[in-house]
Amino acid sequence: MVTFSIRAALASLLTLAPLVLGASFQKVTEDFGPNPRGVGFYIYVPDELAVSPPVLVNPHWCHGDANATYTGSRYSALADEYGFIVIYPDSPNLEDKCWDVSSNETLTHDAGGDSLGIVSMVRWTLNKYNGDASRVFVTGISSGAMMTNVLIGAYPDVFAAGSAWAGVPFGCFAGDGFDVWSDACATGKVVHTAPEWAAIVRSAYPGYTGWRPKLQIFHGTVDEVLNYTNYGEAVKEWTAVLGLSDTPTSVTADFPKSNWTRSVYGNDWFEATSAAGVTHNIGTNETLVLGWFDLTCSGANCFTWGTGSPSNGSDNRISRDNSRPYKSFLHRPLTRDRGFSV
Repeated sequence: MVTFSIRAALASLLTLAPLVLGASFQKVTEDFGPNPRGVGFYIYVPDELAVSPPVLVNPHWCHGDANATYTGSRYSALADEYGFIVIYPDSPNLEDKCWDVSSNETLTHDAGGDSLGIVSMVRWTLNKYNGDASRVFVTGISSGAMMTNVLIGAYPDVFAAGSAWAGVPFGCFAGDGFDVWSDACATGKVVHTAPEWAAIVRSAYPGYTGWRPKLQIFHGTVDEVLNYTNYGEAVKEWTAVLGLSDTPTSVTADFPKSNWTRSVYGNDWFEATSAAGVTHNIGTNETLVLGWFDLTCSGANCFTWGTGSPSNGSDNRISRDNSRPYKSFLHRPLTRDRGFSV
């Protein structure tokens, strides 16, 4: 396992903002369903909710916590503007606050681990606030991106889409225990064929034949914590799971930043962005994430899960409506390394 000192050094690259709790940022203390690992449940509910509001899950990075993701991103402010709910899970792993992305329990549908605790939060929130079960999304960076891959892979019936920044493929960290560090995966030595990766994902929910979530990933080419090899492995994994060719249908240079390259696969159900010269401290861009999830849209014709997603590797996709304008907003650069140890 990587030493605590290495993780702590990475976490201290930049300092987190001081904790400032908004009136609607709350810890849920009541029983919200199965939570075998004791994952903490924090939620932000805006004063003005959309009718049947979407739900966004934002797991933190190693050495971070729910408070850090709340103060370190703009999602709560955007929830105020667009009426969606944000769930901020809090890792029970006190030594390093990384997520359990290794245990068989967390990598298996409804079997336990941190992932089940998070899914219980989603199910409770949908029930309590009459949320839109077809518009549940997850995004994270570093360890939060790793958990994003886990949730998308193990719970395709719960999540409509994901956005993962500097993560690893589903199952790459698999090991004997909770919160097990994988040097092999972190250093880019876990390599599989596309069919092998797809089999790993499908084994998380045997017999599942429903719609698969769409996903976008981002990775820096000089990531010093989670080797860039993981970017290519994730492309192999998710294109195979979704039944797509691993040859992109379009490539856009210098998007969304100079020296970043976005590759789109199939009919835009999977996107992969390579950030040249960028380290593990990749930062995030809420504008891109909200656009991917269509969270700036309200009404009956917004993102609809299950109508454009591949099912069981079939090729019956339709793209999301990229022609529909959405309300734009200025992205405030988030240059702080929010404790990106992993």
